[in-house]
Amino acid sequence: MWITSSPTTALTPTAVALGNFDGIHLGHRQVIAPVLENDGIARTTVVTFSPHPKEFFTGEPRSLLTPQEEKVLHLEAIGVQQLVLLPFNRELAKLTPQQFVEEILVNQLQARQVSVGADFCFGHRRTGTADDLKAIAATFGIGVTIVPLLLFQGKRISSSAIREALLSGDLQTANRMLGRPYRLIGQVVTGQQLGRTIGFPTANLQLLGDKLVPCRGVYAVRVSGAGETSILGVMNIGNRPTVNGLSQTIEVHLLDWSGDLYGKTLIVELEEFIRPEQKFASLEELKAQIQADCETARSTLAAMS
Repeated sequence: MWITSSPTTALTPTAVALGNFDGIHLGHRQVIAPVLENDGIARTTVVTFSPHPKEFFTGEPRSLLTPQEEKVLHLEAIGVQQLVLLPFNRELAKLTPQQFVEEILVNQLQARQVSVGADFCFGHRRTGTADDLKAIAATFGIGVTIVPLLLFQGKRISSSAIREALLSGDLQTANRMLGRPYRLIGQVVTGQQLGRTIGFPTANLQLLGDKLVPCRGVYAVRVSGAGETSILGVMNIGNRPTVNGLSQTIEVHLLDWSGDLYGKTLIVELEEFIRPEQKFASLEELKAQIQADCETARSTLAAMS
């Protein structure tokens, strides 16, 4: 997939899906679908913004459901040929809807068709709507598909809704909206190695990119990157209060597996939230609970297979 941070170096002509696309959730894939069916007349292109507009306007770093490296993996998997990361700066923010269409979509991307969600807004102070985009683009002979909002249990599927679900421990809702398990991707680094002293060695993950970390607690997970096949596991996100931990860690214990993981990059798919983080009176109580967590994860993951 061709990736560029400048629309002037994009491969043209293009069929453009336009939006922020953090998460590449079911709603996003519905927006991308129309440009995947362009019969080869144009390069299937996702156009998004970097940094996220909310990060630009607030000046505060924003954790993402899919940092760029992960976004690329998901887009490649569904057949997108090109990713254009529009630098979101003052110049771009000042463009009127008319200027955005003419300068970006027409002159630079040579768009033949465009797809957006029904709630898409663009241009200076977000004054342009999806209907405005369709009307302006029509004057240049560009067709625009406005994709209806996708709902789950009566609620709009959105990156914000998924973030809220992950931070509240509602992993089931988050995964249903994503259309797949939420992923954490990271490199195995040296930790305090306390797990092995109680019989449960863990891989300490250092995440790649500005990734949103779900709420603290224990999760049933599937792990790839340690071998040829996916391995069942238990993951803990937290400060390890029983051993007076001072900083948050992400640790994964692989079930029925042993080996050296240091330096490897693991992809951890979160399948089920088992329980919140808690403090135990002794290491023996902690050990007994970890054993119970492993049994819960094993039976839960087996039922999902």
